[in-house]
This record gives sequence, C-alpha cells and structure tokens, in this order.
Amino acid sequence: MFGPDFLDTNVFVYAYDVSDRMKQRIAQDLVRRAVAGELVVSTQVLAEFAATLLYKVTPPAPVHDVLALLDTFAPIRTITADSEIVRRAVEAHAKYGLHFYDGMIVAAAERAGCERILSEDLNTGQKYFGVAVANPFR
Repeated sequence: MFGPDFLDTNVFVYAYDVSDRMKQRIAQDLVRRAVAGELVVSTQVLAEFAATLLYKVTPPAPVHDVLALLDTFAPIRTITADSEIVRRAVEAHAKYGLHFYDGMIVAAAERAGCERILSEDLNTGQKYFGVAVANPFR
C-alpha cells in the first residue's frame, strides 16, 4: 500500500491566490483532500502559510481570516517538528544540498511515511530519502 502524499506550503498559497485560476483549482482540490484526511502536512507548512498571508501578500490578510483558515485546516494530519526532524533536515542538507527548511519538509514527509511530496519548489522526479517529489501543477 502506498503512503499518503505530503503538501508543501506553495500548494496552500496557490489555493488562495487568484492570479492563476488553474493552479488555484488544483491547489484547492488538494487542500480539500488534506482536510478530508487523505494528505499530510507539517507544522512548518502551516506556519509558512500563515506567515505568507500575514506578511507577504498585499494587502496582508486580516488576522481573523488567517485564524479561520487554520481552524479549517485543523483536521489535516500534521507532523510536528522535533529534534529528530531537525537532525534529519541537516542530513538532507548534507546529502542533497537542500536548504535547511526544504530538508525539514523532506524529514516530515519521511516521518509520515509519505510516498510523495507535492511541491512546485523542489525538483520534480527527485527522491529524497526515498520520498519522491511531484509537481501537481504540471
């Protein structure tokens, strides 16, 4: 049996980005699947998403909207970073040359037993510690 897929932050951002309707539809479907329990994220993904809405979009999202979204995401299976995940992220950096925070994504996906990481930011087709990367927007 295959493990679940892991969603990277960019999927959540595209779900709320109206500038590319095709990517938005794909991302919204993936987020719905995550809320239904089919996909996995990490606390890092949710934190990066919240920070993007609060600080990186113009105009910034109102705090109550960000809190409402996080409440909506509460049913998603979420992997919490701990010292072992931090260590594995450093190993991913050493082995694959990944940025530390990308290594955290890889480590969380590996911990969850995920088959794939769905991301536009990592190298499609690459495997990190046995977890493949796929770009859901291709």
